[in-house]
Amino acid sequence: MAFSEFNLLYPVSGFVVGMLVGLTGVGGGALMTPLLVLLFGIHPTTAVGTDLLYACITKTGGTLVHGLSNTVDWKITRRLALGSVPATALTLLLLAYFNRGNHDGAAGLITTVLGFALILTAIALVARNWILAFFAARIGEFEEGRSRNLTVVLGALLGVLVSLS
Repeated sequence: MAFSEFNLLYPVSGFVVGMLVGLTGVGGGALMTPLLVLLFGIHPTTAVGTDLLYACITKTGGTLVHGLSNTVDWKITRRLALGSVPATALTLLLLAYFNRGNHDGAAGLITTVLGFALILTAIALVARNWILAFFAARIGEFEEGRSRNLTVVLGALLGVLVSLS
């Protein structure tokens, strides 16, 4: 690639997304994937795949650092993985199926889910304290079995959303 083909907007976007992720804790996929699609015109499936590959590399380093620092609750991690790994595999198989006959079938689904996920994330960030107070007053503590099951279900939901966004 010649320097004249270099687009400064790519590293600037990466820097801004990195700063926002560091400041807010929001996942980079929720920010970078829409940027790749809307700003750079990259096909949604390619944008999601690119973001997942990059996230895999960076999160491996983060997992190593946090694991060695004993700041990971491995019991919860296993429960989330129990739901998210099969849900992710199933989601990817369904996307491949939808993509066979109509190459834009998966792209439309990804774009729609991405839009809903971004709206729900924004609402959750703004109303976080209210949501926590609402459920704390009504639910209280879960017994171990119910907590385990809900964590696995949450992992499955997250696996689907991360795969699509």
